Amino acid sequence: QVQLVESGGGLVQAGGSLALSCAASGLTFSSTTMGWFRQAPGKGREFAAGINSYGGTTSYADSVKGRFTISRDNAKNTVYLQMNSLKPEDTAVYYCAAKSRAALSYVYWGQGTQVTVSS
Repeated sequence: QVQLVESGGGLVQAGGSLALSCAASGLTFSSTTMGWFRQAPGKGREFAAGINSYGGTTSYADSVKGRFTISRDNAKNTVYLQMNSLKPEDTAVYYCAAKSRAALSYVYWGQGTQVTVSS
């Protein structure tokens, strides 16, 4: 079955950086669009960043544009999220998600990893 396993979360001071990873299995990774979503306490889940199957196209939420970078390594079945200049409002559980190129929505989700940014 499909598994998405996130790692790399933790506690960091405002202005610092963290790098998240998501290892995928059980799917044809090179044909899959990948995304990172986040859910802050008391709020709904929101899109943070996405990358197409071969990594040529990326998209970002306005709130993270210029600070976060999504990338992927199809040889390692892994997608990454480099987060720089972190702010307290970036505190959330970060989820990795996957969907086929033709799908309208993400259907596979990881268990999430906590990112906490202290002021």
